[in-house]
Amino acid sequence: MSRAAAVSVVVLSLVALSLVACGPPPAPRRSEVDLVTTAEKSGWITTGRYDEAVRLCRDLARVYPAAARCDRYGVTPEGRDMVYLVVSQDGVLSPEEAARRRRPVIFVQAGIHAGEIEGKDAGFALLRDVLDGTVAGEPLTAVTVVFVPVVNPDGHERFGPAHRVNQRGPAEMGFRTTAQNLNLNRDYVKVDAPETAALLELFARWDPVIYVDLHTTDGAKFEHDVAVLVAPLGARPDGLERTAKTLSDALQARLAAAGHLPLDFYPSFDVYDDPSSGFTTGDAPARFSQAYAAARDRIGVLVETHSWRVYQERAQAMRDVLLALFERAASDAPAWRKAIDEAGVAATRLGGADVVLLTQGGPEARTIDFRGYAYERRPSDVSGGTWTVYDEQTPQVWKVPLRDRVAPALTVKAPRGGYYVPAAWAAMVAPRLERHRVAFSRLTRPVTVEDGQVFRAESVTYAPPFEGRTRADVKGAWVPERVELGAGALWVPIGQRGARLALHLFEPTAPDSFAAWGFFNVVFEQKEYMESYVAEEVAREMLAATPALRAELDAWIAADAERAKSSRARLEFFYRRHPSWDAQKDRLPIVKSDTVPAEMIVD
Repeated sequence: MSRAAAVSVVVLSLVALSLVACGPPPAPRRSEVDLVTTAEKSGWITTGRYDEAVRLCRDLARVYPAAARCDRYGVTPEGRDMVYLVVSQDGVLSPEEAARRRRPVIFVQAGIHAGEIEGKDAGFALLRDVLDGTVAGEPLTAVTVVFVPVVNPDGHERFGPAHRVNQRGPAEMGFRTTAQNLNLNRDYVKVDAPETAALLELFARWDPVIYVDLHTTDGAKFEHDVAVLVAPLGARPDGLERTAKTLSDALQARLAAAGHLPLDFYPSFDVYDDPSSGFTTGDAPARFSQAYAAARDRIGVLVETHSWRVYQERAQAMRDVLLALFERAASDAPAWRKAIDEAGVAATRLGGADVVLLTQGGPEARTIDFRGYAYERRPSDVSGGTWTVYDEQTPQVWKVPLRDRVAPALTVKAPRGGYYVPAAWAAMVAPRLERHRVAFSRLTRPVTVEDGQVFRAESVTYAPPFEGRTRADVKGAWVPERVELGAGALWVPIGQRGARLALHLFEPTAPDSFAAWGFFNVVFEQKEYMESYVAEEVAREMLAATPALRAELDAWIAADAERAKSSRARLEFFYRRHPSWDAQKDRLPIVKSDTVPAEMIVD
């Protein structure tokens, strides 16, 4: 080695030792980093682009490394990093440490609909102020907050001035859906979007007790400025709805004391565009964020500021909701943790029970005072319909019906054992179960399910394309059937924390089941046929061989005279009763069983 090279090695070694001795570079001073949002700088006229959200996330973590952390949790189809900020005033900043301490986690997300974006700006401003110490009481010492500023970055960057014509500000905003034109707040159960898959992985890692989703509502013009819906709403054996109700009441009281006009229900008229029709409450389907959280046995909170309020007012309402929630955490976080833990245990005991998956208010109603504006319902010479004209200069108290006495709207019978999925369908079902953390095993050898039940569809009605799928309204019933399944089939036990969500997935009448989302539509297609001239011969042979079939045919004709006029339908009557008929048509690829399989046949 030359003398110069030796000197270089010594110098580099000294530099390395110096770096080790000094440790990581010190955090920048607060005054050296700009943590003020574009929205604040503009007087709440504009909102920043997505690169600002990424920068603020990283800069808050740089300035406050002991209390904040910024990480990436995925990449969008257009290549944007998906980031989240963790804040805890006592330094619990990893999911592993939170799990070790049984630490209550509040998961807050904004921008799932990227045009409804005040949650991003209000969230950053509030968390910055918490970290700066300008928020009284150190509210984040009892909980850890996970904040996703923009769930839909690609939609956020489809930036323009006219994406939310029902909304006052900001001057420009993002678009409702993703770059693949998917509405992420309809994707929680089917998980078609990569953004949803990444979000659910983050949800599972942090295991929150409360899941908060920040939105701006559309709808009529009225004075109420924010709606906060806390799920679950309907009664459950685990009592989680009682914890949700206590939180809801506290938030409503705190917001009212702060000068807001809050609602605890979604202000969507029962009859579109008709204020006199009033409102109905109930638990939403699991495709929506707050209902999905409840199906996962957590508390879901949907926040909807009112779109006709200006941007600054909406952001202030959003900030006040989050601050009220953080304040409650100081006293109630242990109770939230206890309620969620008990709900998880209760879920493992749902086998054999009648389980309510949906609730609905009504038909009884009570009259409420609702803060609206004077309005007229006029005939329109443009649309030919009825036009509602609001006068925002004239506040008016509406006397409207509210149907909030909820009752079960969909109840299903949980199997005592669980569900099987044939091996041919495992590749579609298994990844979604994994994303939802619904436990399953695979059969290692063939098995005969002696007490099987299969769902046979009696009618199927298809809806127009929705969220990239052809939804199916399936009517039918579970019927007993001895079923043989091959190795590789899935076994989904009901005795697990994911049991409630499993019922949403596997019960065909549930609005967000695999069947309802069209995953099984191919089983409703006829794939083999009997030519009419053959069917004519077969029909005569069957009538001659089975005299009782004539009476069955006559009853079939009498039941639907219009149908009986079709020669094709009459021949199908015989084909369906012939041994050549495909017995698997209209039979969903799910087997329900009250018996748990032996350990030796599952992995």
